[in-house]
Amino acid sequence: MVDLACSAGLVAILAVLVAAYAVRVVSSGAASFDRVKRDKGSLLFGASAMQMGYWGLDPVGRFLAGAGVSANAISTSSLLLGLAAAVALAFGHFGVAAAFAVVSALCDALDGMVARQTKTASDSGEVLDATVDRYVEFTFLGGLAIHDHENPLWLGMALAAILGSFMVSYATAKGEAMGVAPPRGSMRRPERAAYLTMGALLCPFTALWAAKGGPSWVSEAPMMLATALVAVVGNVSAVRRLTSIARSLRGRTAGQITPLHPPAAPAHAEGPRAEGPSEVRRAANG
Repeated sequence: MVDLACSAGLVAILAVLVAAYAVRVVSSGAASFDRVKRDKGSLLFGASAMQMGYWGLDPVGRFLAGAGVSANAISTSSLLLGLAAAVALAFGHFGVAAAFAVVSALCDALDGMVARQTKTASDSGEVLDATVDRYVEFTFLGGLAIHDHENPLWLGMALAAILGSFMVSYATAKGEAMGVAPPRGSMRRPERAAYLTMGALLCPFTALWAAKGGPSWVSEAPMMLATALVAVVGNVSAVRRLTSIARSLRGRTAGQITPLHPPAAPAHAEGPRAEGPSEVRRAANG
């Protein structure tokens, strides 16, 4: 019942957010955030949904910044909550895992907001943020793999999702290192997190259906469908990105390859760095 309560609560919160944003759109027009304009969303995770999410989080980010909460503290909270989601998932508590995952994802967005609002964006903060992202994503799928360890098919799907997730991020990082902008494609981190969390969120509802006489296989079907989607589309997207990068590099000599971003000036110990390209990458979560 705890899992069902968590899922029902998340659905109710989402419904309130959608209704409130609809009123905002009708009365004042759609929200517009530069971060979302740069990101542009993807085919499966549109910019409109991202604008709505940032609109809902903006007051929270301003409150945290005003309260003196640091971006690094929020990043650390995202890590701890993500680990809690993985543990819950490993024990089959999908609703609880979804609740922890949602709050972890919100913290992942809030740390960048707070860093920009307090002008404390830094390269070290970018490294912490990217590291937390990788650990949270791996542990979530790792928790699912532990849960499915007795089912070779679903275990293999979870491992394939881990592979696809990391290869998409690797392709993006490799392209930037080689001076090539990879195609945006699908299954970047926010999109993967959204699908996996939605899969966990829906499982308590399908489990209730199965308990009331529905087919037993639907109990965890949403989670399995989300995992399969990330596994298949993620790996296809990674191959597409790497192929595009290789095509762009073909025929170029090492001396002709120029970095996408100029070297950053050394950070000064006595003050924070101004927001620059690194902060943009911090928010991208490729």
